[in-house]
Amino acid sequence: MSALTGGPPPSATVYVRNLEERIKVPQLKEALTELFSEYGEIIDIVAKTNLKAKGQAFIVFDSVESAQKAIEEVQGFEIFDKPMQLAFAKTRSDASVRRTGDEDEFESHKRRRLAEKDKKKAAEAAEEQKRLKRAAPGGVAPDVNARPAKASRGAGLKSTNAGAAAVIPDEYLPPNKILFVQNLPEEYDIDALTAIFGRFEGFREVRLVPGRRGIAFIEYETETGAISAKENTAGMALGDGSQIMKVTYQRQ
Repeated sequence: MSALTGGPPPSATVYVRNLEERIKVPQLKEALTELFSEYGEIIDIVAKTNLKAKGQAFIVFDSVESAQKAIEEVQGFEIFDKPMQLAFAKTRSDASVRRTGDEDEFESHKRRRLAEKDKKKAAEAAEEQKRLKRAAPGGVAPDVNARPAKASRGAGLKSTNAGAAAVIPDEYLPPNKILFVQNLPEEYDIDALTAIFGRFEGFREVRLVPGRRGIAFIEYETETGAISAKENTAGMALGDGSQIMKVTYQRQ
């Protein structure tokens, strides 16, 4: 069995695009299940509502053969008046890895997927920064360290400092070994943070910032540990539950 020309290698997951974006996810999943179940056992169907993922879905079969047959026979089939475009997925699905591998393999797969997701976000943010640089007057790179200009003629005036918009948001920073933690309760010390972050692979230390409350840096031996810690602690409610911890990668 060979991969489609120029496409990803055969796998048990079919990537479907050009779906009708206005269809609700439950209705879409029901229609896809009815159509694709003829080609083998379906383990999972993934379809999301966020803007970038609309019009797409992943059909996870129990075998590569079922996925291959579905691609060959359903390619171009119209559903909700739009012809579907099918291909093998570029990566294995969580459901496939969980079904065929052990827990360690699944956790490793999930960390790699999350790392790729973070890197993709960082690349998109970097591309946006380049676009802003090209759009700056005279092609001069915006000064990302410049302070926003004060509005001296009324509060309704907007800053003309393009650099403020060019800074990559914290949530899109690429993965590295150090996490930056914010919005911590004042009483949280090194021991309290070690109890939270010390359970992840490769934990090294917690560093508080002298004179600054509510923030800390958490260092790991490798990116893998930092990625796992970030994905499992970001958004955690602390203290009496009213403070939501923000976890991002350290800005390099």
